[in-house]
Amino acid sequence: MTSPAGTPRIHDDAPDTAADFFRLRAASDGPERERLCQEIAEAWLPMAHRIARGYRERGESLDDLRQVAALGLTKAINRFDPTLGKAFETYAVPTIKGELRRHFRDFMWSVHVPRRVQDLRNQVRRARQELSQEPDGQSPTSAAVAAHCGLTEEEVRQGMSALGSFSALSLDAPALTSGGDGSALGDLIGSSDPSFDLVADREAVKPCLSRLPAREQRILYLRYFEDMTQSMIAEELGVSQMHISRLISRTCERLRDEALAGAAA
Repeated sequence: MTSPAGTPRIHDDAPDTAADFFRLRAASDGPERERLCQEIAEAWLPMAHRIARGYRERGESLDDLRQVAALGLTKAINRFDPTLGKAFETYAVPTIKGELRRHFRDFMWSVHVPRRVQDLRNQVRRARQELSQEPDGQSPTSAAVAAHCGLTEEEVRQGMSALGSFSALSLDAPALTSGGDGSALGDLIGSSDPSFDLVADREAVKPCLSRLPAREQRILYLRYFEDMTQSMIAEELGVSQMHISRLISRTCERLRDEALAGAAA
């Protein structure tokens, strides 16, 4: 099939916009050029969406893929030179596919993976797909994959390890070690033990405690280690509960100030 201008048309969704591209090339920056770009983009958008659909099984939403493909189409329109005599489709298709591949390469990895390892991952994935179509139907070995794509077995192992880095499991996914008890991956994530902070605080305040008068040391010991109430301490020491309260507040404030000063030194 050929367009009226005689340029080969590869797909039915490839419109004839040859004359529009020549007008676009002659147009100066401004509303007229923007209008031509918009008309050409709308004409070729079905092709861009068709290309985007070819990537929909890779974990990205189709709407997002269409937006990326539209961006690639816009770049192709702005860069295309109709005077070279080539069909726009032959230029636009690789440009759109390149934009989609860059999107997956740069934005769709769950963890940071070096570019070289990403490339190994892609080579290994393609080789496994091609070898899996062999008549024996067996899963290809690392040695077979290495021989197929000209890599070492170590490079194949690196590529294989990256296959699992492209998308992350949800924390709500069942844990493999759950034994069917309904545990999720999120249940296996540890949390900070508040006791560690308590140990650190105690170590920081130890030197300050040793400098307190004996009575203040005893009051704090009874309150925080023997878990006695202020009234019980007051009765044991023969003073008022209000006096014990003031002593505890004043002593704790002194300890805090000394500990902070020691940490800042």
